[in-house]
Amino acid sequence: MAYADQQMSGNRIIALIIVAIIHVVIGYVLISGLAYEAATKVIERVTTVDIEEPPPPEPEDEPPPPEPQDVAPPPPVAPPPPISIAPAPPPIQTQPTIPPPAPPALVIPPPAPPAPPPAPPSQARGASPDGQNRWARRIQENYPSRALREETEGTVGVRVGVSPNGRVSSCQVTASSGSSILDDAACRGMERYARFNPALDAAGNPTNGSFATRITYQLN
Repeated sequence: MAYADQQMSGNRIIALIIVAIIHVVIGYVLISGLAYEAATKVIERVTTVDIEEPPPPEPEDEPPPPEPQDVAPPPPVAPPPPISIAPAPPPIQTQPTIPPPAPPALVIPPPAPPAPPPAPPSQARGASPDGQNRWARRIQENYPSRALREETEGTVGVRVGVSPNGRVSSCQVTASSGSSILDDAACRGMERYARFNPALDAAGNPTNGSFATRITYQLN
């Protein structure tokens, strides 16, 4: 039995060797082009096998369509309200950031000049009578003789100018007594008898001034 197995294995080896030699020869022939025609004939002998596809399955019976049902008409649809499209707002123009203006230059004024010394108090004053009761009595005692005879009485208002030496430089009747005799006598008496403290200016120097008074002529 073992001998037979060894004989069969040797036959298989020999067969494999022969097949390998045949393959080598066929490859050589194919490469060299000698078996081109033989290869063509072998290819023509190959029969093609048509494979028939199985027929498609028959369609199943479709169920009958459902009976139509009464369908309520759709409710009326109101048209949508008009949409008012606001116009696009005007473009906003932005200005670049403007830097703040530079602060003005600080100008320091020069120092104020020193204030002048205060002026001395003013010494100005008007003319004032000097011993008025004395010279007013003398004027009244110098009663005009014609007025005495006619028994004329009255009061005379006068304004006199006073010179820097205190004497009357002018006389003016400001209120008449009604008698020209008494009016003239009053001015003559003021020019002759009246004495004044002269008016002074701001520096205290004598200057022209004026004075107003009344002379009354009355019989005893």
